[in-house]
Amino acid sequence: MRKTTENLILLNTLFTTALVVSNVVTAKLFQTGISLFGTSLVLPGAAVCYACTFLFTDVIGEIWGRAEASKSVIYGFASQLFASVLILFTEKMPAADPAMQEAYSKLLGQNLLFVFASLTAYFVSQLWDVWFFHRIREWYLQKRHGSTAARWIWNNASTMTSQIFDTVLFIGIAFGIGFRWFWQPDMWPTLIATIVGQYLFKLLLAVLDTPFFYLLTRDSSPHGTCPPMAEQSSAQ
Repeated sequence: MRKTTENLILLNTLFTTALVVSNVVTAKLFQTGISLFGTSLVLPGAAVCYACTFLFTDVIGEIWGRAEASKSVIYGFASQLFASVLILFTEKMPAADPAMQEAYSKLLGQNLLFVFASLTAYFVSQLWDVWFFHRIREWYLQKRHGSTAARWIWNNASTMTSQIFDTVLFIGIAFGIGFRWFWQPDMWPTLIATIVGQYLFKLLLAVLDTPFFYLLTRDSSPHGTCPPMAEQSSAQ
């Protein structure tokens, strides 16, 4: 992918779309057929959509630098917040059809604690992803004299670690506090299974997005190299 303004706008658009849609479809749960600690693992539909966001910020960071990737995270946070306000506002409008209102509230109803959990998990995990991505990248480029051939290292390391923050924070706040599972010892196995299961699923998605990361960043540098000093300048 060439380093053009049009491509940057495209990636930011896809990033924001995946982010907002993940909040909309999070009420859709699907069975994995896997059991952990005696608990059947159920995942939200948002798991797949949200995983795409880390790919887009990694591609933006690789081509345009840390500063642009950080901007994407901040703009994404604002988009999430704005989308939540619009959904909540629409829910409170007088309904012409009570059955439709009930369906709307069930699927899109905004639980404030869940919104807080989602925004907190997003902000912490995405900022970590951008920071750790570039931390490893800069260190590796200095050691390897600018070669980006092994860019799967920082792509996977940043995403896999950031998903820990995202999973633990969201489930801990939404279910551990919201559903009071922290205060119910009999629910601890379910809480742990949910955290571990969701993280393993996200870990798999992080591995699967590696070929797409290479595909989208293959033209970012003419000779497969990117001088460390140039990257550091772009991140300022």
